[in-house]
Amino acid sequence: MKIIRSREFTAARAWGALDIASMNGITTRLHWTDQPYKWHVNDGEEVFAVLDGTVDMHYREDGAEKVARLATGDVFFAGIGCEHVAHPQGAARILVIEKEGSV
Repeated sequence: MKIIRSREFTAARAWGALDIASMNGITTRLHWTDQPYKWHVNDGEEVFAVLDGTVDMHYREDGAEKVARLATGDVFFAGIGCEHVAHPQGAARILVIEKEGSV
């Protein structure tokens, strides 16, 4: 059993993570960041839930870049082949569920 107080979690570097669980090849990690990630495409599906803060999620759809502002409690689902990059607006804590070993 684990209880994680996500608002208390910080990391020594941007996108530092706390591994919460690994279940049948799927990982659940809590990330802290105050810096953008990098454009990427996961090798599987990804669930990205903002637990604290605000994140601008940039993604490409039909060759056009779009941006969705995600607030605390919002969830972004990246399907297979969805190119995306997260840009936090200040510090943010994010729960990411994805295939083990994904980018």
